[in-house]
Amino acid sequence: MKVSDILRVKGNTLYTVSPDESLAAAVQVMSEKDIGSLVVMDHGDVVGMLTFREVIQGFVKTGGVENISVRGAMDDAPMTCTMETDMDEVRRMMLDRHARYMPVMDKRMLMGVISLYDVAKAVVDSQNFENRMLKAYIRDWPEGERQGAAD
Repeated sequence: MKVSDILRVKGNTLYTVSPDESLAAAVQVMSEKDIGSLVVMDHGDVVGMLTFREVIQGFVKTGGVENISVRGAMDDAPMTCTMETDMDEVRRMMLDRHARYMPVMDKRMLMGVISLYDVAKAVVDSQNFENRMLKAYIRDWPEGERQGAAD
């Protein structure tokens, strides 16, 4: 399974923010949209990632979100993947960096964002599909052979 498979199901709604926007405004957008991350874009380029982790760190560093810009809080070196990245690789990358969100890029173009939830859901859906296929396969076996397969 590839990243493109997840984005095809998930859709392509993207939420972005400018690095010069106030952190308070970014938090407001995250709250209104019920999302956990914003991709930080500057003149069409991805320059960072803002998640609740960075928001909390910014809050602790400055004592609030009013006196800090997105640029001051964002992760300015976010881990990214491509549409062709294999799901096992994405899962490994996200777990290694404790990342919950990952921008999906096609060269310099932002294609979407996948979350650890998206990855977990894709894995579970894939396993459920395989289970159903195996059960259907076993169900179609001749009666005498079915007993040995169930053991």
